[in-house]
Amino acid sequence: MKTTKKTFKEVLEELATDEKLSSAKLYALSKMNRECLQTFSQIWPTIEVQRRRTIVQELMETAEVNFEVDFDPVFLTALGDEDAQVRATAIRSLWEYEQPSLITPLIHLLKTDEAEIVREAAAGALGKFVFLKELEEIDWHQGELAEEALLTTIHQASETLDVRRRAIESMAYSSHPRVIDIIEAAYYSDYDKMQVSAIFAMGRSADVRWVPRVIEELDNPSTEVRYEAARACGELESKESVDRLIQLLEEDEDSEVQEMVIWALGRIGGSKARHVLEAYLDSEADNLALAAEESLDELNLFDDAMMLYDFEFDDEEDELDDWFDDESYQGNGNGYYH
Repeated sequence: MKTTKKTFKEVLEELATDEKLSSAKLYALSKMNRECLQTFSQIWPTIEVQRRRTIVQELMETAEVNFEVDFDPVFLTALGDEDAQVRATAIRSLWEYEQPSLITPLIHLLKTDEAEIVREAAAGALGKFVFLKELEEIDWHQGELAEEALLTTIHQASETLDVRRRAIESMAYSSHPRVIDIIEAAYYSDYDKMQVSAIFAMGRSADVRWVPRVIEELDNPSTEVRYEAARACGELESKESVDRLIQLLEEDEDSEVQEMVIWALGRIGGSKARHVLEAYLDSEADNLALAAEESLDELNLFDDAMMLYDFEFDDEEDELDDWFDDESYQGNGNGYYH
C-alpha cells in the first residue's frame, strides 16, 4: 500500500497538536526553503504558546549537539514572537549566527523589550559581535553600534542589575578605553552578582592586568566567585595560577568548581597541569574523570598543532632569517611586524 507523503503544512499542524512532540517532525524545520519558511511564518503564531516554548527549546538543544541541522530561520522568526520566553530562547539559540544583520534587531530588543529576560539575552548576545569586531571579522561601524548600545545599557540607572551585568560581560571583549574602569567599578559593586560578572569579564577581556585579582578570588568563600575565578584563570592562560588551581581542585568540595578548575588547567597547559589532568583520568568521580579527559583532548590537539607549526617553521627558518635581515623590513617597536 502506497503511503502519501505529508506536506510541510501538515507536519507543522501535527507539531502543533500532537500530544507528544516528535523529534522526527522537528527535523522538518531544518534548512527550510523559502516556501516552507513562508508557511512556517503563517502557522507559527497560531500554535499554542506553551507548545511554541517547547518547540523552540527542543530546537535549541538539538542544534547544540547536532551541527548538521539549521534552525536559524525558526529562531529569527521567533525573535518577534508575542511570548517573552520564546523570544529569549530564540536569542540564545542564535549563539552561532554571526551575520551582522542580527545586530540591529538585538539592539532594538535590548532598548525596547518590556521583558527583562529578553533584554538580558539581547545584552549577552551582542557580545559576540563585539568580539567579531575586535577580530576585524565584521565592519567596524557595525561593531561600534553594538558597543554603543551596551555602554548605554551599562550606565542606564533605570535598567535592572541582570541586564546591566550581561552588558558588562559582553563589553569585556572590547578594547574600548572605558572597559577597564567599567570592570573595576563592577568588581567593587555592592551587589554580589555584579562582582561575579566583573570576574567573568576579567577573564573574557584577555587583559593580564587582572591575573593577580582572579588568583586572589580563588580563595573567595563564594562558590560562584571561585567558579568564575577559575574560569578567568583559564581564559587568561595564567601560568601563575597553576599551583593554586591544583590546590583548589584537591580541596574544594563543590564539583562544579572542580570541573571548571580542570577546564582551566587544560586551557593553561604545561607539564604540571598535564600531570594532574592525567592523574584525574582515574578519579572515582565520573564527572571529574570525564572533564579531565576532555581537557586533555583539547590540550593534545593544541600540542599537535604547535608541533606541526614548529616543524613548518624550522623548514622556513633560513628564509625568515633572510627576510628579517632585509633592509625593507621595519618593526613598529611593539613586537608586531609589517
